[in-house]
Amino acid sequence: MSEAPAIRVLLVEDDEDVRLSTTQMLTLAGFEVEAFASAERARAQISFGVPAIVVCDVRLPGLSGTEWLLELHNADAELPVILVTGHGHIAMAVQAMREGAYDFIEKPFSSERLVAIVRHAIERRQLTLQVRALRDALENWHGIQAVLIGRSAQMQQVRRTVMTLAETSADVLIYGETGTGKELVARCLHEHSERRRQHFVPLNCGGLPEALAESELFGHEAGAFTSANRVRVGKFEYAHGGTLFLDEIESMPLAVQIKLLRALQERSIERIGSNRAIPFDCRVVAASKEDLKDMSDRQKFRADLYYRLGVAFIELPPLRERREDIPLLFEHFSLLAAARYGRVAPILSGAQVADLMAYAWPGNVRELRNVADRFVLGLLGERLTLARGSAEGEPALPRGLPQQVESFERAVIVEALRKHQGDQPATASALAIARQTLHDKLRKLGIAADEFKSP
Repeated sequence: MSEAPAIRVLLVEDDEDVRLSTTQMLTLAGFEVEAFASAERARAQISFGVPAIVVCDVRLPGLSGTEWLLELHNADAELPVILVTGHGHIAMAVQAMREGAYDFIEKPFSSERLVAIVRHAIERRQLTLQVRALRDALENWHGIQAVLIGRSAQMQQVRRTVMTLAETSADVLIYGETGTGKELVARCLHEHSERRRQHFVPLNCGGLPEALAESELFGHEAGAFTSANRVRVGKFEYAHGGTLFLDEIESMPLAVQIKLLRALQERSIERIGSNRAIPFDCRVVAASKEDLKDMSDRQKFRADLYYRLGVAFIELPPLRERREDIPLLFEHFSLLAAARYGRVAPILSGAQVADLMAYAWPGNVRELRNVADRFVLGLLGERLTLARGSAEGEPALPRGLPQQVESFERAVIVEALRKHQGDQPATASALAIARQTLHDKLRKLGIAADEFKSP
């Protein structure tokens, strides 16, 4: 996720000795503490989205802790409030929990227990604010940025290439693994072109029988074969003025490839059972998860068709190579799922975020969306990915702990560099590490900070 905001502890305690000792206790544990003698004095610190949690005594002069709880939740319903209660007020504290308090602790308490509760509350607040920031970003994005989602350098380049090519009539070849969003990119090419008012016509070539493929592409006349009872318009004709998207073109039968090549060269087709040439004007966007050049070298794909299609290329990065985009994409899919199923989009825990960032994602964005759906439906436990197998026998996570740590570390550093536009001193400060340490990690991980600088 984006850099976690620094969370303060707002301590409200009327007993001066207890207030001072608790402040010292929390400060020694590494927390930033602001202490107040009453809720009235602390009021000015509270606003929606304040980077803070509240630790408040139940019994206070003037406004009590339980009365203030309602006021706090009116200001920010997700603000963690930890109530401190004497021995005789347990029932009151339990009731406050039902009314939305994050937790309560009974006097006298040990420093370990208070520190543990505060640490968990701060982690929860950090995640809440990060999720809000992601949702704000999603709501404020428009155009292609709201469709091809991602802050990574790779996705920024994909968006630039799409917008450049959309203005032209050039045929495009899209490369990408399963689930990377090849059809989404093809639709963006169509929607941002002058052809957007005409049809976008998708055809999946995978497993399409030769006879059916020819009919699908070029159409047929009535009586052309036994079951041809009427004239059928093919995809090329139907896409006239618009865009024809040929997915999994690497699986197109070789015999059909010959006819496809001729159609692309002449920009006309003949329906099966007809000798009349029918001109068409459509842009052809093809997609493949295989290297067509390599396939043509092995005579698995026609070289002349490859060179005809390969006017312009767009290569989509797998999700594992742009891990900094995972939280944003997951939040986007969670919000969509929540709207679709009539649920409230839950907030990930820190362990769940780490799990998402470390997972190999063999199914890429499509798999991430499925996990987000199951998360919103409450079908997953604390671990979102570890228990599930991956495609083609790949491990669910990078093989060992060092690989998992490296993957997570890379994502955190890249996100910080992006936020600080490649400024290494600012990035090191945000990550709370020495500049030399950051420099060493960049070299070890092969990250070029200059790529994140503003042009």
